[in-house]
Amino acid sequence: MLRQRLKTRANGFALVGQVLVFGLACALVFYGAILALLALKVSPSSLDDISAYRTVYDRLAALRESDVSDTRRIVVAGAGLLTFLLFGALALKQLPRPYLAGHQIELVNDERGVVTVEPRAIERVAESAATRHPAITAAAGRYGDDQLAVGVSLRQARGAAETLTDVQASIAAALAQHGLPVVPIHLTLTGYERKTHRELD
Repeated sequence: MLRQRLKTRANGFALVGQVLVFGLACALVFYGAILALLALKVSPSSLDDISAYRTVYDRLAALRESDVSDTRRIVVAGAGLLTFLLFGALALKQLPRPYLAGHQIELVNDERGVVTVEPRAIERVAESAATRHPAITAAAGRYGDDQLAVGVSLRQARGAAETLTDVQASIAAALAQHGLPVVPIHLTLTGYERKTHRELD
């Protein structure tokens, strides 16, 4: 079965959404601290001077139907509608939009033609180079964004740093030997074999 590569596109509205979420989180933390201080018997008047929570509540609780004119109703309704549309659009922009990544990598493009290679070929070369090391029991590669991520399993945790360095160099050499692009290689240790049986003398 062919493996499909899903990626997400960069979104220019992501920063705006993160700023709004950060502001909401700060407000929740701030008023949560106010409630905690109230529970600790801090003077409500002192806390009201800081947060104005009681002043705002009293103003809103004192409103009557006659205090809200038709003009104010229209303004509030319009502001609510605009806020809904704005935040609704931002929420939609925050949703990840996966797409299928390109399936071929162009190696040569000249007057004689175009030479391309599938990402799986690069992954297979990396996996083969990694598993040739005697300390590696399994390897799985994933090519994307002009970089190669390889997860490897070791026979034992001892000497893992040296082993990973050697494997990374072996993968780079194998890519160059096959005429494939030598991209940044990121190795991840996914596990190692544990001895489950003890040898009895």
